[in-house]
Amino acid sequence: MIVSYLMLMVCVLVGVAFVTLLERKILGYIQIRKGPNKLGILGLFQPFSDAVKLFLKEQNSPAMSNFLPYYLSPVFGLFVALILWSVIPYELGLMNFDMGVLFFLCCLSLGVYPLMSAGWASNCKYSLLGSLRAVAQTISYEVSLALILLSYVFLISSFSFTELSYYQESVWFIWLTFPLSMVWLGSCLAEMNRTPFDFAEGESELVSGFNTEYSSGGFVLIFMAEYVSILFMSGVSTLLFLGGNVLSLGFYVKLVMISFAFIWVRGTLPRLRYDKLMYMAWKSFLPMSLNFLIFFMGMKMILV
Repeated sequence: MIVSYLMLMVCVLVGVAFVTLLERKILGYIQIRKGPNKLGILGLFQPFSDAVKLFLKEQNSPAMSNFLPYYLSPVFGLFVALILWSVIPYELGLMNFDMGVLFFLCCLSLGVYPLMSAGWASNCKYSLLGSLRAVAQTISYEVSLALILLSYVFLISSFSFTELSYYQESVWFIWLTFPLSMVWLGSCLAEMNRTPFDFAEGESELVSGFNTEYSSGGFVLIFMAEYVSILFMSGVSTLLFLGGNVLSLGFYVKLVMISFAFIWVRGTLPRLRYDKLMYMAWKSFLPMSLNFLIFFMGMKMILV
C-alpha cells in the first residue's frame, strides 16, 4: 500500500508540473502571445526549470517570524493536499474505504489551518490580512460544498466515491443536477482561492496574501499544494457528475477538461468585490444547495 501511495504521489506531482505549463500556455494564447516555448519541444521542460530555479533561490525568513509554524505550515498544507488523493477509488490497494466522502470533508476543513498559521507566523500585517480573508472565504464555501456532497450521498445512499461511478454507468449526474453541478464548480474555485475569487492574493492591497514573506522552498510548497488541490477537485468533480471509471482513459480526459475550465475562467473573468463574494456564498449558493438537499431527501423518502 505504501509503495502504491508513493507512486501515486510521484504521478500527482509530475501532473502538477504539467498543469502549470498548461496554465501558462492557455493564458498566453488568451492574451495573444505564445507562452513558454524555449525549453524542450513546445516548452515541455519549462516546469522542471522553474522548480530548479525556485528551490535554488535564497531562503530568507523574517527576523520576527514565529519559526516553527512559519516553516511547518507549507509542509502541512502540501501534506493535506496529497493525503486527499487516497479517497480517489484506485484499485491499487490504497485506502478505498466506504466513508470516503466524510474523509474528504475532514481533510478539506484541515486545509484552513496551514493558511491561517502561515499568515500569522510571518508576523506581517499583509500576510495576516491575506490569511484572514482566505480563511473566511474557505469556511464560507465549505458549507456549500458539504451540502452539495450530502445531496449526492442521499441520491446514492452511500458515502463511498466508488458507488458514484456505479450509479452513473447509464446517465451522468450532470444531466440530472445541472444547477447543482455549476454551484459545485463555483464553490471549488472559491475553495481553492482561484480567479475570480483570489482575494487571498489581492496584489493591489495585500502584495501577495498569506505567502508574502515566503520565498524559495516555502513558496514552492504553497504553490504545489494549490495545484495539487486543483487536480484533486477536478477528479472529484468528474466522479461526482461526469461518471467514468478511475482506471479508464475517459476519466482523465474529463479531469483535464475541468482543469482547463478552471484556467479558462482565470484568463476570462475579473476579480469580484469581497462583499459580493460573501453575499454569493450565503445568499445564492447556500439556499440553492439546501433546496436541492431537501429535494433529494424528499425524493428518497417517496422512492423508499
